[in-house]
Amino acid sequence: MARMQPLPIDASGDDDLEGIFEHFVGTLGMVPTSLLTMQRVPALAKSVVAMNRAVFAPDGLVDLGFKRLVGHMASAAAGCQYCKAHTALSATRHGIEEQKMAAVYEFRTSELFSAKERAALEFAFAAGAVPNAVTDEIYDEMAAHWTEDEITEILGVVCMFGVFNRWNDSIATELEPDAIVVAQPLIGDKGWEIGKHA
Repeated sequence: MARMQPLPIDASGDDDLEGIFEHFVGTLGMVPTSLLTMQRVPALAKSVVAMNRAVFAPDGLVDLGFKRLVGHMASAAAGCQYCKAHTALSATRHGIEEQKMAAVYEFRTSELFSAKERAALEFAFAAGAVPNAVTDEIYDEMAAHWTEDEITEILGVVCMFGVFNRWNDSIATELEPDAIVVAQPLIGDKGWEIGKHA
């Protein structure tokens, strides 16, 4: 059960923030409950949204759908069921095939993932762990496939989900039905569960 209830979209009285929330309706089909709780401090919500926009900028070097898989692996390392469901939803909305999303935990051996993708997902999982588990070997493999600009984008995704992972697990954010409907068939047999986010 949620420890903090979300506020209505217009609760902050901040017209800019209400407009920003429309961004998520367009990209995710809803405003994440996490942001509806975070808006109690509008500047905080705005800063998180600004980072989200930078991380998922459409003119970035790394594919937007793949960035959601990166966020998924970082969230898996952190154990955040809320963010794992959200990234399953957003990855499939941004071009990742359901079969690939369902196989994400087998990325090290699945033929659905290239060596380049494997390096990034391994890096994301290690970077999302506490304590951080990125080794020189993991970074060297990453650098063999990705430029420093691309690595910066990928690490930006990991860091952004670090914020969301801590936020959602700390207040047991209630998971939205749209995310549940996508996550259950794709990753429900891979250890995903609603848990405290019911």
